[in-house]
This record gives sequence, C-alpha cells and structure tokens, in this order.
Amino acid sequence: MKKYLFILLCLLLIGCGKNKDKDVLKNIKKKADSFESYNIVGELNMYNGENKYTYDVDVKYKRDSLYRVSLINKVNDHEQIILRNDDGVYVLTPSLNKSFKFQSDWPYNNSQVYILERILSDIDNDSEKTYENKDGMHVFTTKVEYSTNNELVNQKVYFDNDYKLKKVEVFNTKEEVVMDFTVNKFDENGKIDEEIFKLNSNMDSKENTKNVSKTIEDIVYPMYLPANTYLTSQDRIDTYDGQRVILTFGGDKNFTLIEETVTVSKDMNVDLTYGEPELIIDTVGSVDDYTINWVSDNIEYSLVSDSLDKDELISVAKSISSSSITK
Repeated sequence: MKKYLFILLCLLLIGCGKNKDKDVLKNIKKKADSFESYNIVGELNMYNGENKYTYDVDVKYKRDSLYRVSLINKVNDHEQIILRNDDGVYVLTPSLNKSFKFQSDWPYNNSQVYILERILSDIDNDSEKTYENKDGMHVFTTKVEYSTNNELVNQKVYFDNDYKLKKVEVFNTKEEVVMDFTVNKFDENGKIDEEIFKLNSNMDSKENTKNVSKTIEDIVYPMYLPANTYLTSQDRIDTYDGQRVILTFGGDKNFTLIEETVTVSKDMNVDLTYGEPELIIDTVGSVDDYTINWVSDNIEYSLVSDSLDKDELISVAKSISSSSITK
C-alpha cells in the first residue's frame, strides 16, 4: 500500500511540476493585464565582437499602445527616443532636431528586449519554451523573432517572485549573449502625463544648440566585407552645408556606403521611412531589405545594396564605427 501511495505522490509532483510554468505565466500575464501604465528603467548592453555598447534605457507605457523609449549612449550621452503614439512610430534625435517616421507596427512586429508586452507575447507563443526556478527567479527560455537579424534565435527572461521583469538575455546561433537588459526600476500604474508621448513635447525638451563639424576628417571603412567584394571608387563632395563621401564596393556583392556631415535643423524635420527601427552599433537606425540609415558621431550613414541580403547588410553596417579602419 505504501508503495502505491509513494508512486501516486510522485505522479502528482510530476504533474504539478509540468503545470508550474503555466501557473507562473498565468500570474505574470494577470499582473501585466492590470497595468494602466508602467515605467521601466534599466541598462542595456549590446555586444558586437569584442566591442560593448551600453545604454541607459527609460521605457514609459500607457494604455493603449502609447510607448516612449529613451536610449542614452553612456559613452557620449547621445540620446534617441523611440515613440509610438496615435499618429505613428517615430525615432527622434532631439539634439539634432531630427525625426524619422516609420510605417511600422513597432513594438509588436518584432521581439523587443525592453517592452513587456512583446516579451510576454514571445513566451506565450512559443510551444517549446522551457521554464525553471533558479536562484529565486522564474526563468523562461523562448524563441525570438527579429526580422532584421536572423542571427538572434532565443532569449532567457527573468521574473522575480512578485512577477516583475528583472532581466532579459538574447542569444545568437552560437549561444553567445548578444544583448542583455537589466531592470533597475519597475514602477507600475504610476501617473504618466500623455503629453510625454507627443512628438513636439519630446523635440522641444532640449535646446538644439549642438555644434557639428562641416567636414569629414576621417573616412570610415567597413571592417567586414563579403567574399570577393572590394572598394572600387571613392568620391568626396562638398555640399551646401557640409561634405559627403561616397564609397562604392564591387565584386560578387555590390553596395554603396554614403557618409555625410549632419546638420542641426532650425525647424523640426520629420522624414518618412519604410524600414524598421533597429539598434545599429551605437545608435538607432532604420533597416529595410535594401537600405540601412543611421547617425553616429555626427556622421549620417546610408548603406545601400540590391545584392546583399538583410543579414549581410547588417553585418557590414555593424562593422562600421569610429574604431574601423580609416584613411
């Protein structure tokens, strides 16, 4: 009799263990569904080879679908803001008085390391997810969906015993951590003024007195090139308010890299783009199937190709930085 009771107890424990992840996820989702607003503050690390880029991140959310994400590069204090409001999705650079408007369903159309709703969607939709309770944390391992980077394949998401998000780690196909986001503060249902989600409010929040160079002192070259691809021409052009360098690469995979001095606009500019917002090296850029645009160290970059696939485009773009080979 004791033997049968022991077997029954084991079966019950196994059954409870199998349902534990469902219970935890149910509680996390129930808590998240109660949020009228939240404010997440944390630190994001991006790893690109031996280089690491660190951002202070401040996420503000208000029901329904109002998002404001401030990303401040900790090396140069360069701030960009990703904004979603009733008018659309924007990437703002207040110091340059520039704004890009995206034809995008961000943040719902891709995995997001600092957006709670998208993280929960990844967990909920992955039928092969795993769960463990480790060091007092509820840890889910799930697949991710980054349409602009197929190298990113899964993530570990950490919640504390109060079901609050604490950390997210994103891994590539080599099981290397490519991104990690650590939550330092999570305030729920606090008062957030809707004014902060308006375009003009964010662009007017800083004085646009930034001085930028009118010349390109050093041309920056990509440190990664596809096989049998090489520089075929290089042109420097004086523009009305600065300089432009055009680098043309030929061979098996053709592409063009344009580097241009940025300008600080007196009036706010809103440029329409058909790409998706994406962290490129040390800044937020725009990525589509044929083009990547971004601004770094007061240089505006455009990478264009109809023969590179999107992963190759991103690899070339991420190899371009101030630490790249210059001449």
